[in-house]
Amino acid sequence: MTHGLPAGDGLSKNERREAAREKAKALRDQHRKKEKRGRLILQGGILLGVVALAVAVTLIIASTANRPATAGPRNMLSDGILIGEGFVAKPTAALQPGEEPVPNERDEASDVISIQLYVDYFCPVCGLFEETNGEQIATLVDSGAATVEIFPYAILDSVSQGTKYSTRSSNAAACVADFSPDSYFEFNNILFENQPEEQTGGLSDEQLIDLTVEAGVEKASSIEKCITQQTFKDWVAQARDRHRTQGAPNSNVDTIAGTPTVIVNGLKYTGALNDSAAFSAFVLQAANTSFNDSTTPTPTPTATPSK
Repeated sequence: MTHGLPAGDGLSKNERREAAREKAKALRDQHRKKEKRGRLILQGGILLGVVALAVAVTLIIASTANRPATAGPRNMLSDGILIGEGFVAKPTAALQPGEEPVPNERDEASDVISIQLYVDYFCPVCGLFEETNGEQIATLVDSGAATVEIFPYAILDSVSQGTKYSTRSSNAAACVADFSPDSYFEFNNILFENQPEEQTGGLSDEQLIDLTVEAGVEKASSIEKCITQQTFKDWVAQARDRHRTQGAPNSNVDTIAGTPTVIVNGLKYTGALNDSAAFSAFVLQAANTSFNDSTTPTPTPTATPSK
């Protein structure tokens, strides 16, 4: 097989050589154009791939950021559960996705003392406060002298060896509020009585379920399913964010910085958490000094020992 110009075409040797060079140059130009076109196609494909990846990442981020809020448990429309005389909970609807909590309004003309507790069931200081003051709070609430509003505030997941016990225990409490609200006060006490130590995995879901049975809950099977499926875990996280940014309603507390946060008639308790006499004195003082917009904080009184 012969390539190039055919012999006997009437051209001189030099003319044939020049024609061959021109043909070779044309072939080279054609090859370069083909390579350039290939590079452009490849670059365009890479660019489209990068753009597609960027769009996908943007959509994922947007999807995460705009994830719709989830409904909360029934009887916790304020993000807490309000418990009154005889340990009966105030019934409310569930907080719906995207809605803001509805605070329980306190009647400042009433003689009933309002106690608000923001607690993490993994918080050892919360356990200490409950051990020290739980009995007197129970006496006040049972008699109708006070109400207590309990807000689960899960902030200690990082010290539960990856089990997220703060969230799981708060979710369990929300499950009890949803299906058996009048058992909440008892379940709250039992959670603290069985409080695990920090830096452990906490109680298992099965143990939490056993504690709900010990608390005498109604609809135990529904609560069991709610605990194992962590039905309210997203609400727990959303409530935590609201506590940090919105503080406690009808009080002098603008943000809930830690647990326990204890508020009586709108006034934050700043005394010793392991001193029942100091807390009792504060309750008596707050009963006569309810919070309003012009209230100025006063020091927690020191209890005077009786003879």
